[in-house]
Amino acid sequence: MKIVSIVVCGVGGQGILTASDIVAKIALRGGYDVKKSEVHGMSQRGGSVISAIRYGDKVYSPLVTEGMADYILSFEKLEALRNLPRLKNHGVVISNDYKVNPASVLSGELEYPEDIEERIINAGVELELIPGIELAHKTGNIKTVNTILLGALAKRLSFQKENWIRAIYERVPKETHNSNKKAFELGYNFKGED
Repeated sequence: MKIVSIVVCGVGGQGILTASDIVAKIALRGGYDVKKSEVHGMSQRGGSVISAIRYGDKVYSPLVTEGMADYILSFEKLEALRNLPRLKNHGVVISNDYKVNPASVLSGELEYPEDIEERIINAGVELELIPGIELAHKTGNIKTVNTILLGALAKRLSFQKENWIRAIYERVPKETHNSNKKAFELGYNFKGED
């Protein structure tokens, strides 16, 4: 099997590392060799967080460098754009349709780009924008956005839904199992016009 490379990115506090742990666990259970790396940045102050997961028959490095990623799973739109160079031609960006102003924008030093979607599409890749916050409200738990995005990724990978749900249950508090299952299903079944 060819190596599948996934970049999970966003800002601190969005559940990026939890999501990447779940993807790695799924791939391990699928019988693949898995490597994972993390870059925390200023995560506790809303800074960039990036995690990379690579899986296949034999993986030698966890690093996903320019042009290597099959998927970018982004919890914030600007982070998707920042990590776009890592994506292969015709790769897929799955992004939360959500905006977090970085410190440079908050200070007035820079402006938040208003053409992010256009720039991603013009790069020749597929973009799936997910209204994560809106969908999370339907679960009754706003903290399920990362699980919604995992559902959107899961429908593109070859692992069974039941295994995803089991891995999610193992990683989230028991009292949130129902809302996380609902969140996963919302992401998995999202069609773009929901």
